[in-house]
Amino acid sequence: MKFATSVATRYRVLFCVLSYAFFAECCKQFVSRASAGRESEIIEKMNNSETDVHIIGRLLPRCSVLLVLLVMCTAAVAQSPRQIDVAKSVLTVRVYKTGLFSAFAHDHEVRAPIQKGTFDEQKRSVEFEVGARELKVLDPGVSESDRSQVQHTMLGTKVLDSEQFKEIKFRSTSIEASGSGKWTVTGALTLHGQTHPVKVVVEGANGHYRGSTKLLQTEFGITPVTIGGGAIKVKDEVRIEFDIVGM
Repeated sequence: MKFATSVATRYRVLFCVLSYAFFAECCKQFVSRASAGRESEIIEKMNNSETDVHIIGRLLPRCSVLLVLLVMCTAAVAQSPRQIDVAKSVLTVRVYKTGLFSAFAHDHEVRAPIQKGTFDEQKRSVEFEVGARELKVLDPGVSESDRSQVQHTMLGTKVLDSEQFKEIKFRSTSIEASGSGKWTVTGALTLHGQTHPVKVVVEGANGHYRGSTKLLQTEFGITPVTIGGGAIKVKDEVRIEFDIVGM
């Protein structure tokens, strides 16, 4: 996946360019001083037992420092993992109703804040972690008491069992381009204590990426909630959307 270059990476590149320019200028000045109108100074220093070897010996430590800096900044550009901006990134889980009396129920919208994560354009990888107890039922248009009940059921033993399974994790295993600014990300999703492969469709640019995937609750050992003997229930299939911004 070719992610957009971060601001931090741009500064690293700029630092490298300036360092190379500074190093080249030092070499240029040294050659200029040794060859253009400085013969008398060199002879005087040689008479004082300060040979060219001593002059070069004083310059080598400075050059060495510059070379070390160049190597470090080159390595930093080559390896450019980006932290996910958790304040601007979020997952949204959509759970849909079904059943004979589904018209009297409502779909659920759940916000899942990302706790931490990174993506790397060089290694073509992405990973993040969500705290299960941080999931929050939004469900606009319903009463606070109904929303609170759904929240309690979701975090409880019937669904996420968030006291026992505290983390939801995703780690990519492969990323393939599927068009201009589009990718198919295959990875391992850990949910409800079980890990299974999922495929995510991703698109975006400039450090801002959106995507979605669908999964079955039963694949992760979760039994879809039913009410009234199945007259009202949620679908096994849920949709997960994400909006990720890099720092």
